Amino acid sequence: MKALTRAEEQVMKVVWQLGGGLLMEVVEAMPQPQPHKNTVATILKTLVEKNFVRIEQLGRIHRYHPEVTRDDYSRTSLTNVARSYFEGSFSNVVSFLVDDKKLSVEDLELLLKQLKKK
Repeated sequence: MKALTRAEEQVMKVVWQLGGGLLMEVVEAMPQPQPHKNTVATILKTLVEKNFVRIEQLGRIHRYHPEVTRDDYSRTSLTNVARSYFEGSFSNVVSFLVDDKKLSVEDLELLLKQLKKK
């Protein structure tokens, strides 16, 4: 799966949130300041080319639908971060977050409880 730029991710988040939508629905759901509709249209075209979004033709109008789930993209992104910066080790990722005070002991205990349930 190809990586997305920040702008592509921002548009993709809206498409995921909406579950699909027309160009103007996507633009209106974008955070302020909203980008111009031509900018969003260009990004959607790129997302179609990258196979993240598919187009449903409604006459002359396009409805955009997500082809990649948010979970699949998140999983791939996290795996790529682990590979690129932490020798592919998720335990190294967790250690880094603990050392950087981004993950508390309470968070770790909660994670352990969730892991034990599964």
